[in-house]
Order: sequence, then structure tokens, then C-alpha cells
Amino acid sequence: MAKDFQTIINDINNHLSKSGRRFYSDFYIGITNNVEHRMFIEHNVVKEKSWWIYRTAINSETARKIENYFLEKGMRGDNGGGNDTSNIVYCYAVSPTTIE
Repeated sequence: MAKDFQTIINDINNHLSKSGRRFYSDFYIGITNNVEHRMFIEHNVVKEKSWWIYRTAINSETARKIENYFLEKGMRGDNGGGNDTSNIVYCYAVSPTTIE
């Protein structure tokens, strides 16, 4: 189900509070149109053992705004990725085995 800007911000922040980490820089934020491939294959996030979250935004513009919000807070990542269909915002805890 697609969600709006504030709902996704709240969902991610609530999930962050359960991570046991203290800094935004401990996390990577990104957008995609294929979260299974992007997060679990390209970034090498271990689905069963890692901290991660993703949410579907109402459109790619909203996803980009959410990504920029967390980049400004200090998360790792970069804006400008994805394409016009990239409406999924994903976030994961960076570890020695993940690929940024």
C-alpha cells in the first residue's frame, strides 16, 4: 500500500529507534522500483539477519523527498538515483558485509 511523506518518515524513524544504533550515518537510504534486487542483491543486505525497512511511497517524487530528508540528517547514500518509477524507499543498517 502506497504511503505519504509523513507516514513513511514516521515508519522509518520508529524502526530506527529499535535498531540499537545511535547515528543516522550508521544507515543507508535509497529509492528503487525493485527493492528485492536493489537491497538484497546489489547492496548484499542479508534479509533474515539484518536491520532494514522499506516503504512504498505514493509516487517517485515523494520517495525522492523522503530520501533527501534522511540524507540531510546524515544517512549514507546519494540523491539522483532511481528513475521515474522508483517509488520504494529503502533503508538498511550498514555492516561490513553490505555494499553501498
